[in-house]
Amino acid sequence: MTDGTTTQATDSTALRHALSRVRAEVGKAVVGQDGAVSGLIIALLARGHVLLEGVPGVAKTLLVRSLSQALSLDTKRIQFTPDLMPGDVTGSLVYDSQTGGFEFREGPVFTNILLADEINRTPPKTQSALLEAMEERQVSVDGVSRLLPDPFIVAATQNPIEYEGTYALPEAQLDRFLLKLTLEVPERDSEVEVLRRHADGFNPRDLAGAGVTPVLSAADLEAARSAAAAVGATGDVLAYIVDLARATRSSPSVKLGVSPRGTTALLAAAKAWAWLSGYESITPDHVQAMLLPVWRHRVQLRPEAELEGVGVDAILRSIVQQVQVPI
Repeated sequence: MTDGTTTQATDSTALRHALSRVRAEVGKAVVGQDGAVSGLIIALLARGHVLLEGVPGVAKTLLVRSLSQALSLDTKRIQFTPDLMPGDVTGSLVYDSQTGGFEFREGPVFTNILLADEINRTPPKTQSALLEAMEERQVSVDGVSRLLPDPFIVAATQNPIEYEGTYALPEAQLDRFLLKLTLEVPERDSEVEVLRRHADGFNPRDLAGAGVTPVLSAADLEAARSAAAAVGATGDVLAYIVDLARATRSSPSVKLGVSPRGTTALLAAAKAWAWLSGYESITPDHVQAMLLPVWRHRVQLRPEAELEGVGVDAILRSIVQQVQVPI
C-alpha cells in the first residue's frame, strides 16, 4: 500500500516536471504570455477547450502551434472567414468517380489540437459546426457519427467583439469553452525581447529552428490527465463553488449567471491547477485562481450595467469577496 502510494507520487512529480519543461519549450517561441501557456496546459489536463482573446499580433496562433510542437501532438488550423461552410470544418461526402459512390473526406477537425483562428469572423451557422465536436468529440455527417482523435481540444482565437466584421459567439458554444484567456499586449521589456529575437533571425514559421522540441508523449499526457482527475474535493469546497455560482445568478448586474455546466467546469479546472501545484485535494484558493478564466465568458451583464462600464471580471471579483470562504 505504501509502496504503491510512493510510486504514484513519484510518477506525478515526474509528470509535473515534464509539463514545466513544456512551458520552457513554448517560451522559446512565445514571450510574455506565461499565463496563457498555463491556461492551455490546464485545459489539456481537464479535457476542455480554450478561447483566446486579444488584438491581432499578440502571438495567439504562435502560442498554440508551439504548445502542439512541445507535446508532439497533431495540430491543424482553420482560418474562419465569412464564407466558410460547416463542411469545411467537419468534412463532407465526396463523389468518387472510380467507385461510383460517395466517400467521406475528413475535415481539419480530425486532429489533436484544432486552432480555430478568428472564430468570430464567421457567421453563427459555421461556428455551430464545432458544437458537436467540442461536446461529443465526434462529428455526424449523413447520419454517420465519426469519432475524433484523443486527445482533442479546440483552441479558438477571437478578436475583441468591437472590431469590425466580427460576430458574437452563440451562448451554447461559449458554454462549451472551459477557459477564456485574455492575451494582452506584452510589457515593454517583453516586447523588446520579441524584437531582439526577430533581429537575431527568429522565424515564427520554423518552430524546430527556434529549438522547440517535444518533451511529453501522448501516454504521459493521458497519465497526467488521470492524475489531475483523481484530485479530491471536500464537501465544503464543492458547496463553495455552488454558492459562488448562485451568487452570479442573483447579482443585480447580471442577466445570465453561471449554469451547472459552469460549476463542473470550475471544478475540473481547479483540480488541474491543484495537481499542477502538488496538492492532493483542491482548496478555495485553487477555486478562486481559476474562477475568472472559467466563468468570465459564461456571465452576461444587464444592458444598464454595460452602459455604466461595469465589466464581468469586476463583478466576479466582487462576488468572490462577498461569498463566505469555507475554513
